[in-house]
Amino acid sequence: MRGAVFLGNRRIEVRQFPDPVPGPGEVVIRMKASGLCGSDLKFYRSPPGEAQRALGLPGDAEPFIAGHEPCGVVEARGPGVAEREAPLGARVMNHHYAGCGVCGHCRTGWSQLCRAGIAVYGVTANGGHAEYLKVPARTLVPLPDELTFSEGAAISCGTGTAYAALRRMQLAGGQTLAVFGQGPVGLSATLIGAAMGARVIAVETNAARLALAREFGADALVDASKDEPVAALKELTGGEGVDLALDCSGVSQARLAAVRAAKTWGLVCFVGEGGDVTLDVSRDLLRKQLTIVGSWTFSAIGQAECARFVAANRIRLDRLFTHRWRLDEVEQAYRVFDTQATGKAVIEFP
Repeated sequence: MRGAVFLGNRRIEVRQFPDPVPGPGEVVIRMKASGLCGSDLKFYRSPPGEAQRALGLPGDAEPFIAGHEPCGVVEARGPGVAEREAPLGARVMNHHYAGCGVCGHCRTGWSQLCRAGIAVYGVTANGGHAEYLKVPARTLVPLPDELTFSEGAAISCGTGTAYAALRRMQLAGGQTLAVFGQGPVGLSATLIGAAMGARVIAVETNAARLALAREFGADALVDASKDEPVAALKELTGGEGVDLALDCSGVSQARLAAVRAAKTWGLVCFVGEGGDVTLDVSRDLLRKQLTIVGSWTFSAIGQAECARFVAANRIRLDRLFTHRWRLDEVEQAYRVFDTQATGKAVIEFP
């Protein structure tokens, strides 16, 4: 089979690999769609081995097949996998983490929190930018018939991350939600937040992404390249500040603005990876009775719940995709995605 690997320094290459054979408890997924995620860019951009070493992995190891947003159909089952567990031809997503399978975190679907160590498909194990993907059967998540494979790929990381954050924030209809950063995760938060009944204000520096946010249901836009976002959000809320603020950018200035734009008794959630933020604890937190939470991706149960929510509410998640590619176009796909000026991108398999 063919699979794409990151070589570092903005190089990616399609290579030949043996077709995977499922072992005990494993399945092989025939890929239909594999999304590009902003977190992939650190492996794409960094010098060879640097990103791996930052994760405690051997820097000189053979690179893994990229892609942690896989979606496809069950192609083969290994010994011990029951037909009802993974019917051949079943439409599935993959919860892209695998832990020990028996600890409390794993049993509640939070395999990424497993203290025994985890595999992350597309990062520490072969991922979805290939024609086939071998994973434990327990990582499969059903894809509703109403959703396309590309929509399933989006839910497998970016959209699922946004949905889990909004659930963690206990968003209720009628609240005002500011979403900082309108990349794929932020656009998903805008789209789903609007579907949940929130008044969504999108904050972004890129005009094209702001235009997408408007299409996806944002009630108001703040161009942070022109306007000071805290002042703009206060003006849009009668001086009170927003009920909820969600940072999807990972940028320290955006995180600080999210905290300062939230109203007294408000709630702020960080989902953007990396970086840091410096706060004035008294001014920004204590004297506002503010709550700040972090939300790291989602559980396997939450991934299935997100898919059902999108299907039940007939949310047109395919609108997230501004670019669709084939596997042999992966070099161009990442060059374009690296500009961070697009919506969601996906590799589709015929």
